[in-house]
Amino acid sequence: MGSLEKMLNPKVIAAIGASDVEGSVGQIVMKNLLLGKDSRTIYPVNPNRVSVMGLPCHPKVTDLPKPVDFAVIATPAKTVPGVIEQCAEAQVEGVTVVSAGFREIGQEGAKLEEEIKKIQSKSGIRVLGPNCVGLIRPHINLNASFLRDNPTPGEIGFISQSGALGSAILNWAVSRRIGFSMFASLGSTLDIDCGDMIDYLGEDPNTKSIIIYMEDVHNAKKFMGAARGFAKNKPIIVIKGGKYPAGAKAASSHTGALAGDFLIYEAAFKRAGVVRVDEIADLFDCAEVLQSKPLPAGSRLGIVTNAGGPAVLAADSIIDHGGQLADLSEKSLQFLNANLPSYWSHGNPVDVLGDADTKRYELAVRTCLADKNVDALLVIHTSQGIAPTADFAETVVKSCSEKRKPVFAVWMGEGNVREARELFHDNDIPTYPTPEEAVKAYMYMCRYRRNLDSLYETPTELAVDIFPPISHLRLAMQKAIDVGRKALTLTDVDRFLDGYGIPRVPGSLAGSLDQAQMIASEIGYPVILKIASQDILHKTDAEGIILGINSSESLRTQYQNLLERIGKTNPEARIDGVYVQKMLSKVDFELIIGSKKDRDFGAVILFGSGGIGVELFRDFSIGLPPLNQNLARRIMEDTRIYQALNKGLRNKQPADMKSLEEILVRFSNMIVDFPEIAEVDINPLAVSNGKPSTLDARIIIDPTPVDRVKYLSHLIIMPYPTKYVTPWRLKDGTDVTIRPIRPEDEAMELEFVRGLSAETSRFRFFQVIKDLQHDALVRFCNIDYDREMALIAEIQEDDKKTEAGVARLILDPSNAHGEIAAVVADKHQGKGLGTKLVDMLIDFAREKGVESIYGIIMPDNLTMIRFCEKLGFTIRRIPDNVLAELKLK
Repeated sequence: MGSLEKMLNPKVIAAIGASDVEGSVGQIVMKNLLLGKDSRTIYPVNPNRVSVMGLPCHPKVTDLPKPVDFAVIATPAKTVPGVIEQCAEAQVEGVTVVSAGFREIGQEGAKLEEEIKKIQSKSGIRVLGPNCVGLIRPHINLNASFLRDNPTPGEIGFISQSGALGSAILNWAVSRRIGFSMFASLGSTLDIDCGDMIDYLGEDPNTKSIIIYMEDVHNAKKFMGAARGFAKNKPIIVIKGGKYPAGAKAASSHTGALAGDFLIYEAAFKRAGVVRVDEIADLFDCAEVLQSKPLPAGSRLGIVTNAGGPAVLAADSIIDHGGQLADLSEKSLQFLNANLPSYWSHGNPVDVLGDADTKRYELAVRTCLADKNVDALLVIHTSQGIAPTADFAETVVKSCSEKRKPVFAVWMGEGNVREARELFHDNDIPTYPTPEEAVKAYMYMCRYRRNLDSLYETPTELAVDIFPPISHLRLAMQKAIDVGRKALTLTDVDRFLDGYGIPRVPGSLAGSLDQAQMIASEIGYPVILKIASQDILHKTDAEGIILGINSSESLRTQYQNLLERIGKTNPEARIDGVYVQKMLSKVDFELIIGSKKDRDFGAVILFGSGGIGVELFRDFSIGLPPLNQNLARRIMEDTRIYQALNKGLRNKQPADMKSLEEILVRFSNMIVDFPEIAEVDINPLAVSNGKPSTLDARIIIDPTPVDRVKYLSHLIIMPYPTKYVTPWRLKDGTDVTIRPIRPEDEAMELEFVRGLSAETSRFRFFQVIKDLQHDALVRFCNIDYDREMALIAEIQEDDKKTEAGVARLILDPSNAHGEIAAVVADKHQGKGLGTKLVDMLIDFAREKGVESIYGIIMPDNLTMIRFCEKLGFTIRRIPDNVLAELKLK
């Protein structure tokens, strides 16, 4: 029971609350369900009726003659818990509750939801809603909603958290003849949410792209897992409500003040490869353009037009949106000069002039598409009487039939261009009424491509220890929690920075004047004095910093002045001492690195321009841990200061960008390892002569009792699982390290595949593979450790690391079942490695609560069949292959 697949592909449906009363929800639901009566059995359920719309009516769902896959509940809210209890008793797979009157009306409705949740959790029945408008799947003629629209089949899956807005958008889309693979209103998301629907639509062959109206994420971890799994192959486009919250919550750090909810959603969407748009029309324009292939290699746009004005608007728009006009090659210019009238525009935009015929259009379009400097082409046409507009459209379609680059069409006008637009639509060429709309869609396409490329670029191996010695840091954190501190002492902060290899300017905490003078003498003058107090987090605001102390005498005087000043301005503050720090002679850039815990997305990381103006200038970007080298660089690239850091500015030399990447990765590792951290600021991270080092830092402790902070509960993306890193020894005495695969392993994985014999390759991949492209290697190496595990065996051979074998387990979205596969390099076969790898994956599956794992084996792979039998798998023949299955529960 509880199968989403059976619920969404039902053979038997119950309409609970079915009615004949004109205009009632029960009547509209029944009418809609009957549209699919030839495809499935429909049972009306209502104890107050004998029949509904000519069908016998049953008093309860438990009285129905056949098992029910899906029930639509349209009864008063107070009756719904009892109805769902009956559905669970009847082993109904899933229900949608279109009834209103739940938490949206207050406490009484919220209690009803709690009752439903208890039933759902106990029975496993899937629940869509409550307070939703229902579900529509046009391809299977299923309309389980109370909407009056019945959209045509299409390739867009539409998920909405707002029933009213979702139905309005659906109505608007139907009027534009946009088809759908699914429309789902989520309502209160008591059970089924965006993550569930993305998982389902990601596997649905009728869905090419997914659009979402989102108000809140509900289950961030599930959403991110599903979105990351499918966004690379099926574009996911989101419009997010609540961009500007009514008020901002007070924060203890700059990071807490800067990193607002909407910006964190934006960062999460980027990390998942999701495209966010601002307007409803953009949802569908974006869906159409992103599912059309190919994606552009860059943002250089070529324009062909027969009218100068619209081309100028297009050129302005591409610059406004961060793209660029393509510079046509000399070869293209010479060809166009030789074949177009002498008064053509002689550049991009290519104005073929108002008297252009179809041949002139064809010549210009083909030339621009062949130009290596053009990433995409926009073709603009205004009707000027030379030939029917449809003829020009047919010419463009013919000219770009190979479609190696994206092509967009703008046929300006209304009635006389309808035929041309239909022609473009039939040939998968996005068409728009204005140049600005076309350019906007193109730039969404460019950002989507850039985002995917940067997410899945192979990261560089950084010198970052994945096993830093941190037991003493855990002890320091526990002691701080035990005594009720709100923040770590500066001494403990230094220990954390040193433990994770984050460079800092030399300094130490002094408890007395003598200690301060001794520290200053050791690190050398000039020095800075900073007040150390858990009650004074912003030292500059409290006048708790004194700069430029050049001698022991000056230190003596200023030490006393600092304590006296704080005693007057902050008499209640508890003073830990005075921090004495070396003063840098030159600071080229001041940066900030920070972290805070978000209610929905857990720990987030901030990078940007720092110093005392951090909240004023607001130049920062946000990312989600864990970070690798690529992700760290990507966060930096999204700031205005990045170019200055990378190239230098006037008399300021460039920063050591690799060091900054390493610092961000080390900082991310610290956040991953310590869920007890609520907020962190490293501000400023000073860059002096190219080298970054910490000038000031604070770590604020999460007030949540430590026994309630579960392992990794503060993260929505599973970090590298170091617990599975295992030293082992082959039967011949060779030492290996078995560990989870990483994105950085792409080159080693490619070499491993290339080294397999033809037979071994065929048995593993069901064909002989000797080479893999980057996209395939990304699929192997860049995995979601929550949903998949791949263990590789690494051997050190002649100062080089090589892969000896790999085993992989891919779980289904429910985590109930998983598919396993394993392969060992030919020269290491028969040494026990395959058994060890598979045995570790069995242990991993049991930890995850998986019910069974299975593998598909070629019939002539007798060695693997015997191997699986030895490990307890049940072997049975299936069409063309052999299925090996191991029950874990």
